[in-house]
Amino acid sequence: MRFLSKKQVSQLVLYSGAHIARLEAAGRFPKRVNLGQCRVGWVEEEIQSWMEARVAERDGHTGSS
Repeated sequence: MRFLSKKQVSQLVLYSGAHIARLEAAGRFPKRVNLGQCRVGWVEEEIQSWMEARVAERDGHTGSS
């Protein structure tokens, strides 16, 4: 398992940190993990899954058969 920083997540999903926070608060983005007193990270696999779901939505795949 690997954690990604806010900067790494922003570079992957092309959203600002503020927009990521809004999506996360709305339950539409993977939740961050507290790693220490002043450090958070996101689970890389969860970010990858979120991106794959966006592609599936684009391609018309809802995941329910």
